Amino acid sequence: MSHALQGSLFDQAGPGPEAGAVRPGSLDGVRRTVLGDGAWVDVLRGWVSGADELFARLATDVPWRAERREMYERTVDVPRLLCHYGRGRPLPHPALDAARAALNERYGPELGEPFVTAGLCYYRDGRDSVAWHGDRIGRGAHEDTMVAIVSVGAPRDLLLRPRGGGRTAARYALGHGDLIVMGGSCQRTWEHAVPKSARAAGPRISIQFRPRGVL
Repeated sequence: MSHALQGSLFDQAGPGPEAGAVRPGSLDGVRRTVLGDGAWVDVLRGWVSGADELFARLATDVPWRAERREMYERTVDVPRLLCHYGRGRPLPHPALDAARAALNERYGPELGEPFVTAGLCYYRDGRDSVAWHGDRIGRGAHEDTMVAIVSVGAPRDLLLRPRGGGRTAARYALGHGDLIVMGGSCQRTWEHAVPKSARAAGPRISIQFRPRGVL
């Protein structure tokens, strides 16, 4: 499995005894954008320091699996590798525990419950993707909720549009420790996708933190 990554010049730890530390930073700089229909997204660039090192560890240590799914009356390969950490299952790196704890402290009062699961997706190159969808399996189909995504590795575009199709309304290039939180009605009233890219696209891993019963 190839996971060559060109490091980010901005993902360099500063001097001192904690140089090279892989950890989330402060959430004070997060910026919220209201999408409409009760949906919103929060974005914070470079939230996780040492994100390139975290990518390398996850690419090597996570027990990635390839899946096949029924689609249009035939079985096809899922165009990315996957791993799911359910409630109570240890996460593959302590930085992810720290990230989830920080997210729960910040968003727990607004969400009304903690993030408890983590789903990881490995986009190996520009041919890997995820089609337009909302996380509407489970409670997300009829309740407001949140999904917090940390991206490490090379940036890839995450697109958003109102549910039902139409033009892309928002585009975020996410990688190198960036955070996006999709909240409110976003999973029910909007869709998101990571499209294939014909441009040279390095590998990227996304870590999606979700509350109970949201898939």
